[in-house]
Amino acid sequence: MRVLSLNWLGVRTPKSQAMSAFFRDVLKLEVIDLDRTGSRFRLVDGTEAHVYGAEDDDHAFFGTGPVVGFEVESFAEAHRALQEAGIEFMYPEPQRQDGQAWQHFRAPDGNVYEIIGPDDISI
Repeated sequence: MRVLSLNWLGVRTPKSQAMSAFFRDVLKLEVIDLDRTGSRFRLVDGTEAHVYGAEDDDHAFFGTGPVVGFEVESFAEAHRALQEAGIEFMYPEPQRQDGQAWQHFRAPDGNVYEIIGPDDISI
């Protein structure tokens, strides 16, 4: 497996309004989408940072820490390596869109991370 970069950051917090304001007003991140339940921002290099409110049940598995996405050269290779290492995926099937595949997993430190790369896997 070859990790190319950090590709994504997500956080689920009861202070989503304050975090969104921090990303927008202090860090000056480009706003992609801004609302009461979740906000998306873009860094200069294209990396996205998402803020989810505590009421967002789809991301409840995030826990309290930020979730970082590792961009991989081959999703299939990275997925296989994580499986062989006995890593727990948060849901059974990878998510897919626009030629990309991603899947969240729980690492040995107990935190949630993500792999994201080209959709080159057949599950």
